[in-house]
Amino acid sequence: MKRTAVLFVMSLVALLLVGSCRDDASPGNSNETSYTIATIVKLDGIAWFNRMREGVERFSEETGHKCFLLGPPQADAALQVQIIEDMIAQGVDAICVVPFAVEALEPVLRKARDQGIVVVAHEASNQVNTDAIIEPFDNHAYGAHLMDHLARFMGTDGKYAAFVGSLTSKSHNEWIDGAIARQKDRYPKMVLATDRIEEYDNQNMAYEKTKELIKAYPDLEGIQGSASTTAAGAGLAVEERGLQGKVMVVGSGLVSQCRQYLESDSVKLISFWDPADAGYVMNKIAVMLLNKQPLAEGMDMGVTGYEKLRRDAEKPNLFYGSAWVDVTKENMDAYDF
Repeated sequence: MKRTAVLFVMSLVALLLVGSCRDDASPGNSNETSYTIATIVKLDGIAWFNRMREGVERFSEETGHKCFLLGPPQADAALQVQIIEDMIAQGVDAICVVPFAVEALEPVLRKARDQGIVVVAHEASNQVNTDAIIEPFDNHAYGAHLMDHLARFMGTDGKYAAFVGSLTSKSHNEWIDGAIARQKDRYPKMVLATDRIEEYDNQNMAYEKTKELIKAYPDLEGIQGSASTTAAGAGLAVEERGLQGKVMVVGSGLVSQCRQYLESDSVKLISFWDPADAGYVMNKIAVMLLNKQPLAEGMDMGVTGYEKLRRDAEKPNLFYGSAWVDVTKENMDAYDF
Protein backbone atom coordinates (compact mmCIF):
# COMPACT_ATOMS: atom_id res chain seq x y z
CA MET A 1 0.00 0.00 0.00
CA LYS A 2 2.82 2.41 0.81
CA ARG A 3 4.42 2.15 -2.64
CA THR A 4 0.98 2.42 -4.32
CA ALA A 5 0.30 5.65 -2.45
CA VAL A 6 3.71 7.06 -3.39
CA LEU A 7 3.16 6.20 -7.06
CA PHE A 8 -0.26 7.87 -7.03
CA VAL A 9 1.12 11.08 -5.54
CA MET A 10 4.05 11.14 -8.00
CA SER A 11 1.68 10.65 -10.95
CA LEU A 12 -0.53 13.49 -9.75
CA VAL A 13 2.42 15.84 -9.27
CA ALA A 14 3.77 14.95 -12.72
CA LEU A 15 0.40 15.61 -14.34
CA LEU A 16 0.11 18.99 -12.64
CA LEU A 17 3.66 19.97 -13.66
CA VAL A 18 3.19 19.06 -17.30
CA GLY A 19 -0.18 20.76 -17.39
CA SER A 20 1.04 23.97 -15.77
CA CYS A 21 4.06 24.11 -18.06
CA ARG A 22 1.86 23.78 -21.12
CA ASP A 23 -0.42 26.55 -19.93
CA ASP A 24 2.19 29.05 -18.78
CA ALA A 25 5.34 28.73 -20.86
CA SER A 26 5.93 30.35 -24.21
CA PRO A 27 9.08 30.28 -26.32
CA GLY A 28 11.33 33.28 -26.31
CA ASN A 29 11.05 33.40 -30.09
CA SER A 30 7.54 32.89 -31.47
CA ASN A 31 9.05 31.33 -34.63
CA GLU A 32 10.63 28.53 -32.62
CA THR A 33 8.98 25.39 -31.35
CA SER A 34 8.43 25.22 -27.60
CA TYR A 35 9.35 21.81 -26.22
CA THR A 36 8.31 20.08 -23.02
CA ILE A 37 11.32 18.46 -21.32
CA ALA A 38 11.22 16.40 -18.13
CA THR A 39 14.39 15.89 -16.11
CA ILE A 40 14.01 12.74 -14.02
CA VAL A 41 16.55 12.32 -11.21
CA LYS A 42 17.26 9.36 -8.96
CA LEU A 43 16.03 11.06 -5.77
CA ASP A 44 14.19 14.31 -5.14
CA GLY A 45 14.48 16.47 -2.04
CA ILE A 46 18.25 16.30 -1.44
CA ALA A 47 20.63 19.23 -1.88
CA TRP A 48 22.27 17.85 -5.02
CA PHE A 49 19.07 17.60 -7.04
CA ASN A 50 17.57 20.74 -5.53
CA ARG A 51 20.55 22.49 -7.06
CA MET A 52 20.04 20.68 -10.38
CA ARG A 53 16.45 21.94 -10.43
CA GLU A 54 17.81 25.50 -10.38
CA GLY A 55 19.71 24.85 -13.61
CA VAL A 56 16.71 23.22 -15.29
CA GLU A 57 14.49 26.14 -14.35
CA ARG A 58 17.12 28.66 -15.47
CA PHE A 59 17.25 27.00 -18.89
CA SER A 60 13.46 27.13 -19.07
CA GLU A 61 13.37 30.82 -18.16
CA GLU A 62 16.08 31.73 -20.67
CA THR A 63 14.69 29.76 -23.60
CA GLY A 64 10.92 29.56 -23.07
CA HIS A 65 10.93 25.76 -23.26
CA LYS A 66 8.79 23.92 -20.71
CA CYS A 67 11.36 22.27 -18.48
CA PHE A 68 10.91 20.80 -15.01
CA LEU A 69 12.52 18.27 -12.68
CA LEU A 70 10.97 15.27 -10.94
CA GLY A 71 12.30 12.41 -8.85
CA PRO A 72 11.05 9.78 -6.43
CA PRO A 73 11.03 10.51 -2.68
CA GLN A 74 13.42 7.60 -2.12
CA ALA A 75 16.18 6.01 -4.19
CA ASP A 76 14.17 3.27 -5.87
CA ALA A 77 14.49 2.16 -9.49
CA ALA A 78 10.84 1.08 -9.72
CA LEU A 79 9.64 4.52 -8.60
CA GLN A 80 11.90 6.20 -11.14
CA VAL A 81 10.58 3.91 -13.89
CA GLN A 82 7.02 4.89 -12.96
CA ILE A 83 7.78 8.59 -13.30
CA ILE A 84 9.25 7.99 -16.76
CA GLU A 85 6.18 5.94 -17.71
CA ASP A 86 4.02 8.89 -16.65
CA MET A 87 6.07 11.28 -18.78
CA ILE A 88 5.73 8.99 -21.80
CA ALA A 89 1.97 8.83 -21.28
CA GLN A 90 1.79 12.61 -21.07
CA GLY A 91 3.70 13.05 -24.32
CA VAL A 92 6.75 15.06 -23.33
CA ASP A 93 9.19 15.84 -26.12
CA ALA A 94 12.34 14.85 -24.24
CA ILE A 95 13.44 13.13 -21.06
CA CYS A 96 16.72 13.95 -19.33
CA VAL A 97 17.54 11.27 -16.79
CA VAL A 98 19.97 10.63 -13.95
CA PRO A 99 19.43 6.89 -13.37
CA PHE A 100 19.46 5.17 -10.01
CA ALA A 101 19.98 1.85 -11.78
CA VAL A 102 21.01 2.03 -15.44
CA GLU A 103 19.92 -1.49 -16.41
CA ALA A 104 16.52 -1.13 -14.75
CA LEU A 105 15.70 1.88 -16.94
CA GLU A 106 16.64 0.33 -20.28
CA PRO A 107 13.14 -1.03 -21.14
CA VAL A 108 11.28 2.16 -20.28
CA LEU A 109 13.82 4.38 -22.05
CA ARG A 110 13.58 2.15 -25.12
CA LYS A 111 9.81 2.64 -24.97
CA ALA A 112 10.27 6.41 -24.80
CA ARG A 113 12.57 6.46 -27.81
CA ASP A 114 10.25 4.15 -29.76
CA GLN A 115 7.59 6.81 -29.29
CA GLY A 116 9.84 9.56 -30.62
CA ILE A 117 10.87 11.03 -27.27
CA VAL A 118 14.48 12.23 -27.12
CA VAL A 119 16.45 10.79 -24.20
CA VAL A 120 19.55 12.40 -22.67
CA ALA A 121 21.34 10.60 -19.83
CA HIS A 122 23.74 11.84 -17.15
CA GLU A 123 25.87 9.80 -14.72
CA ALA A 124 25.22 6.79 -16.96
CA SER A 125 28.08 6.22 -19.37
CA ASN A 126 26.84 2.70 -20.21
CA GLN A 127 23.21 3.62 -20.89
CA VAL A 128 22.15 1.98 -24.16
CA ASN A 129 18.69 3.40 -24.83
CA THR A 130 19.60 7.05 -25.00
CA ASP A 131 20.26 9.58 -27.75
CA ALA A 132 23.10 11.27 -25.87
CA ILE A 133 25.03 10.94 -22.63
CA ILE A 134 26.70 13.92 -21.02
CA GLU A 135 29.24 13.30 -18.26
CA PRO A 136 30.89 16.17 -16.37
CA PHE A 137 34.28 14.48 -16.77
CA ASP A 138 35.95 11.16 -17.43
CA ASN A 139 34.76 9.03 -14.51
CA HIS A 140 37.92 6.98 -14.03
CA ALA A 141 40.02 10.16 -14.03
CA TYR A 142 37.77 11.74 -11.41
CA GLY A 143 38.09 8.75 -9.10
CA ALA A 144 41.85 8.74 -9.53
CA HIS A 145 41.93 12.47 -8.79
CA LEU A 146 40.10 11.94 -5.49
CA MET A 147 42.43 9.07 -4.63
CA ASP A 148 45.42 11.37 -5.14
CA HIS A 149 43.94 13.69 -2.51
CA LEU A 150 43.09 10.84 -0.13
CA ALA A 151 46.60 9.42 -0.46
CA ARG A 152 48.10 12.82 0.29
CA PHE A 153 46.04 13.21 3.45
CA MET A 154 46.83 9.63 4.54
CA GLY A 155 50.54 9.97 3.90
CA THR A 156 50.22 7.30 1.15
CA ASP A 157 49.94 4.53 3.76
CA GLY A 158 47.17 2.67 5.62
CA LYS A 159 43.70 1.17 5.22
CA TYR A 160 40.88 2.96 3.45
CA ALA A 161 37.26 2.23 2.50
CA ALA A 162 35.21 3.19 -0.54
CA PHE A 163 31.52 4.12 -0.52
CA VAL A 164 29.05 4.14 -3.44
CA GLY A 165 25.45 5.29 -3.50
CA SER A 166 24.49 2.01 -5.11
CA LEU A 167 26.29 -1.01 -6.50
CA THR A 168 24.15 -0.41 -9.61
CA SER A 169 25.28 3.22 -10.01
CA LYS A 170 27.57 3.17 -13.05
CA SER A 171 29.31 6.47 -12.43
CA HIS A 172 29.95 5.85 -8.73
CA ASN A 173 31.50 2.47 -9.45
CA GLU A 174 33.61 3.89 -12.27
CA TRP A 175 34.93 6.51 -9.85
CA ILE A 176 35.91 3.81 -7.39
CA ASP A 177 37.38 1.67 -10.18
CA GLY A 178 39.56 4.63 -11.11
CA ALA A 179 40.47 5.26 -7.47
CA ILE A 180 41.50 1.68 -6.76
CA ALA A 181 43.50 1.46 -9.99
CA ARG A 182 45.36 4.67 -9.04
CA GLN A 183 45.99 3.38 -5.51
CA LYS A 184 47.43 0.10 -6.77
CA ASP A 185 49.58 1.87 -9.32
CA ARG A 186 50.96 4.72 -7.21
CA TYR A 187 50.28 4.00 -3.55
CA PRO A 188 51.14 0.35 -2.86
CA LYS A 189 51.27 0.85 0.92
CA MET A 190 47.57 1.72 0.97
CA VAL A 191 45.08 -1.15 1.35
CA LEU A 192 41.35 -1.33 0.60
CA ALA A 193 39.92 -2.60 3.89
CA THR A 194 36.64 -4.08 2.66
CA ASP A 195 34.27 -4.35 -0.30
CA ARG A 196 32.51 -1.24 -1.56
CA ILE A 197 29.95 0.03 0.91
CA GLU A 198 26.48 0.92 -0.38
CA GLU A 199 24.63 3.81 1.27
CA TYR A 200 21.70 4.42 -1.12
CA ASP A 201 22.31 8.18 -1.43
CA ASN A 202 21.25 8.49 2.19
CA GLN A 203 23.28 10.66 4.55
CA ASN A 204 22.03 8.97 7.69
CA MET A 205 22.87 5.56 6.26
CA ALA A 206 26.37 6.80 5.40
CA TYR A 207 26.70 7.94 9.02
CA GLU A 208 25.55 4.60 10.42
CA LYS A 209 27.72 2.57 8.08
CA THR A 210 30.75 4.71 8.89
CA LYS A 211 30.23 4.01 12.59
CA GLU A 212 30.09 0.28 11.83
CA LEU A 213 33.18 0.59 9.63
CA ILE A 214 35.23 2.38 12.29
CA LYS A 215 34.24 -0.25 14.85
CA ALA A 216 35.16 -3.13 12.51
CA TYR A 217 38.44 -1.53 11.41
CA PRO A 218 39.87 0.53 14.28
CA ASP A 219 43.02 1.10 12.23
CA LEU A 220 41.08 2.64 9.32
CA GLU A 221 42.73 5.83 8.05
CA GLY A 222 40.69 6.93 5.04
CA ILE A 223 37.28 7.02 3.38
CA GLN A 224 36.55 7.92 -0.24
CA GLY A 225 32.89 8.70 -0.94
CA SER A 226 30.95 8.80 -4.19
CA ALA A 227 27.36 9.85 -3.47
CA SER A 228 26.88 13.47 -2.46
CA THR A 229 25.61 12.22 0.90
CA THR A 230 28.65 10.15 1.94
CA ALA A 231 31.10 12.87 2.95
CA ALA A 232 28.66 14.58 5.31
CA GLY A 233 27.47 11.31 6.84
CA ALA A 234 31.00 10.01 7.32
CA GLY A 235 32.14 13.42 8.53
CA LEU A 236 29.56 13.41 11.31
CA ALA A 237 30.72 9.96 12.48
CA VAL A 238 34.36 11.10 12.46
CA GLU A 239 33.51 14.35 14.26
CA GLU A 240 31.49 12.63 16.99
CA ARG A 241 34.40 10.30 17.76
CA GLY A 242 37.07 12.98 17.63
CA LEU A 243 38.89 11.14 14.85
CA GLN A 244 39.90 14.23 12.86
CA GLY A 245 43.44 13.70 11.65
CA LYS A 246 43.10 9.94 12.10
CA VAL A 247 40.36 9.07 9.59
CA MET A 248 40.61 11.21 6.44
CA VAL A 249 37.40 11.73 4.46
CA VAL A 250 37.25 12.89 0.85
CA GLY A 251 34.48 12.55 -1.71
CA SER A 252 31.79 14.16 -3.77
CA GLY A 253 29.60 16.62 -1.89
CA LEU A 254 28.29 20.14 -1.68
CA VAL A 255 29.37 22.93 0.64
CA SER A 256 25.80 23.28 1.89
CA GLN A 257 26.00 19.71 3.20
CA CYS A 258 29.62 19.61 4.34
CA ARG A 259 30.50 23.07 5.67
CA GLN A 260 30.44 22.02 9.34
CA TYR A 261 32.65 19.02 8.70
CA LEU A 262 35.11 20.92 6.53
CA GLU A 263 35.43 23.52 9.30
CA SER A 264 36.09 20.83 11.92
CA ASP A 265 38.51 18.87 9.67
CA SER A 266 36.18 15.85 9.85
CA VAL A 267 36.06 16.08 6.05
CA LYS A 268 39.31 17.06 4.39
CA LEU A 269 38.12 17.78 0.85
CA ILE A 270 35.02 17.57 -1.28
CA SER A 271 34.80 17.69 -5.04
CA PHE A 272 31.79 18.24 -7.24
CA TRP A 273 30.50 19.45 -10.52
CA ASP A 274 27.74 22.01 -10.29
CA PRO A 275 24.46 20.06 -10.62
CA ALA A 276 22.75 23.21 -11.88
CA ASP A 277 25.14 23.38 -14.82
CA ALA A 278 24.62 19.69 -15.56
CA GLY A 279 20.85 20.15 -15.59
CA TYR A 280 21.17 23.16 -17.88
CA VAL A 281 23.47 21.34 -20.32
CA MET A 282 21.30 18.20 -20.44
CA ASN A 283 18.29 20.27 -21.41
CA LYS A 284 20.29 22.26 -23.96
CA ILE A 285 21.47 19.03 -25.61
CA ALA A 286 17.88 17.75 -25.64
CA VAL A 287 16.77 20.84 -27.56
CA MET A 288 19.65 20.45 -30.02
CA LEU A 289 18.59 16.88 -30.70
CA LEU A 290 14.94 17.86 -31.06
CA ASN A 291 16.03 20.49 -33.59
CA LYS A 292 18.11 17.86 -35.45
CA GLN A 293 21.37 19.69 -34.70
CA PRO A 294 24.44 17.43 -34.82
CA LEU A 295 26.47 16.79 -31.68
CA ALA A 296 30.20 17.05 -32.32
CA GLU A 297 33.64 16.87 -30.75
CA GLY A 298 34.63 20.19 -29.20
CA MET A 299 31.10 21.57 -28.75
CA ASP A 300 30.89 24.67 -26.57
CA MET A 301 27.76 24.55 -24.40
CA GLY A 302 28.35 28.03 -23.03
CA VAL A 303 28.70 26.72 -19.46
CA THR A 304 31.86 26.57 -17.33
CA GLY A 305 33.40 23.11 -17.57
CA TYR A 306 31.48 22.31 -20.76
CA GLU A 307 33.18 24.74 -23.15
CA LYS A 308 34.91 22.03 -25.19
CA LEU A 309 33.21 18.65 -24.92
CA ARG A 310 35.25 15.56 -25.68
CA ARG A 311 33.58 12.76 -27.63
CA ASP A 312 34.24 9.20 -26.49
CA ALA A 313 36.28 7.30 -29.06
CA GLU A 314 34.23 4.11 -28.77
CA LYS A 315 30.77 5.46 -28.00
CA PRO A 316 29.95 8.42 -30.25
CA ASN A 317 26.89 9.59 -28.31
CA LEU A 318 28.92 9.92 -25.07
CA PHE A 319 30.48 13.31 -24.28
CA TYR A 320 32.71 14.47 -21.42
CA GLY A 321 33.22 17.90 -19.94
CA SER A 322 35.96 18.99 -17.52
CA ALA A 323 33.80 20.33 -14.74
CA TRP A 324 35.12 19.10 -11.39
CA VAL A 325 35.84 21.59 -8.59
CA ASP A 326 37.85 20.86 -5.42
CA VAL A 327 36.80 22.49 -2.16
CA THR A 328 38.46 22.62 1.26
CA LYS A 329 37.72 24.84 4.24
CA GLU A 330 40.09 27.41 2.73
CA ASN A 331 37.96 28.10 -0.36
CA MET A 332 34.49 26.85 0.61
CA ASP A 333 33.12 30.38 1.10
CA ALA A 334 33.30 30.84 -2.67
CA TYR A 335 30.33 28.47 -3.07
CA ASP A 336 26.82 29.19 -1.84
CA PHE A 337 25.22 25.80 -2.55
